[in-house]
Amino acid sequence: MSTTTDLPAVSLADRPDLELAMLTMEATWPDYIRPDPVLVDWAFEQHAQHQLVVLDGTEVVARAASVPFAWDGDAAGLPDTGWDEVLRQSMHDTYAGAELTALCALEVAVVPGKRSRNLSEHTLRALAEHARRCGFTDVVVPVRPSHKHTEPDLSMGDYVARTRPDGLPEDPWLRVHARVGGEFLKVCPVSMTIAGSLAQWRGWTGLPFDTSGPVVVPGALTRVEVSVELDRAVYVEPNVWVRHRLSQPN
Repeated sequence: MSTTTDLPAVSLADRPDLELAMLTMEATWPDYIRPDPVLVDWAFEQHAQHQLVVLDGTEVVARAASVPFAWDGDAAGLPDTGWDEVLRQSMHDTYAGAELTALCALEVAVVPGKRSRNLSEHTLRALAEHARRCGFTDVVVPVRPSHKHTEPDLSMGDYVARTRPDGLPEDPWLRVHARVGGEFLKVCPVSMTIAGSLAQWRGWTGLPFDTSGPVVVPGALTRVEVSVELDRAVYVEPNVWVRHRLSQPN
């Protein structure tokens, strides 16, 4: 077995044959997390060089999807509607011919059975190095903390503030970002909004969704708001904006 540091990260621009393997790679996103397929297809088509896969031999074991956008380095300019908005902003900036100064990581994911090999940190570092080579000033990430779903009623601000005795974040994924030099900028309160009929939510989760009000859903970082009267349920996911400066090597 190769060591983690030996595993190459390649882009879809160099290996377009790996696109299907990247898209179908096993990951741990809940079924109800469904990004706009039109925007995702656009990102893969227009910015294939910024879609990375980590290979162990011929097997895709991790992936990093990202898009470039124009950002002046001011945290206030990062949208509260993070994940959803940054894709739209990348499309706008690309077609407007704006100077694309930063790379936004939409996802860094590892095949579940490979996590013990520290592949998440390896993949994050590979993305930062790729961005540095491309001349970007920063990598920013609307981070989805890995254990926040266990406390859906705790505010994201309070959750992020939790640290271990060594000063590192209590949350494992936030801790990886901190170790790679990530700077926590602010909570991204409306990073992703998923709405659907109650039948859709029942299919995604196996839950009855037969009572109006906030419902705890496995994997959700906050409660899902349910309206039986309107036959609708809406999930608004908060994330955390994290910045990785590229002026100095991590």
